[in-house]
Amino acid sequence: MSISKNMIAAISMVGFLGLPTVALAQTEPDTDVEEQASEEQQAAEPLPTPQGDDDPAPPVAMPNPPPEGIVKQAGVGGVTGYGRAGVLELGGFAGLTAASGHTNANISPTIGWFFADNMQLSGILGLSVVRTEEDSNTLVSALVEPSYHLPFNRATFGFLGLGLGAAYAEGQGVGFAIAPRIGANFMVGRSGILTPSLSYQYTTHEAVEMADASYVAVSTRLAANIGYTVMW
Repeated sequence: MSISKNMIAAISMVGFLGLPTVALAQTEPDTDVEEQASEEQQAAEPLPTPQGDDDPAPPVAMPNPPPEGIVKQAGVGGVTGYGRAGVLELGGFAGLTAASGHTNANISPTIGWFFADNMQLSGILGLSVVRTEEDSNTLVSALVEPSYHLPFNRATFGFLGLGLGAAYAEGQGVGFAIAPRIGANFMVGRSGILTPSLSYQYTTHEAVEMADASYVAVSTRLAANIGYTVMW
């Protein structure tokens, strides 16, 4: 049988085009098998050893006083200003109230320590003499006063304090005392502080026994004061 040249050329062309297709189909990888093998290999591998983190944590902000507790040489010319943690304040204040038939004079030495910036803890000893047209009385008190000092500028502060403690009055015994105080601090010279303030002291005294009830005696005192203290 004779085969024409055209038929031979067609068969050759089909073989040329078909062989690569068959080869590619035979060599194409099976992706499902490879993924399964990879998962089995990962499952067989041991997990990495856990490691600790030894990096130091930075300290948080806390109202701690300086390590030495008390700062010396505070004020103008020093490195620490009024109201900073560690500043010690020594001095006192006095007041006089006079009205028709009534006079109230008081003097109070104080010592204060800033345990944090703008936060002060003070000890106040008070001696107050009250005179009226008919009688006179003396009141002695010992208070612990936490206070907050708000700076307006480098030389002026406003403050608010609340004194808590005990008081003794002649003829009335010992009682509980609470004394809010509000005022201002003005820097004077290198380390002086001038402190005008207004204070109100509420004091309870021994109970008075009556026939059917007992009553607690209460005394109050409002005073305008002027104080002077010095930074340590």
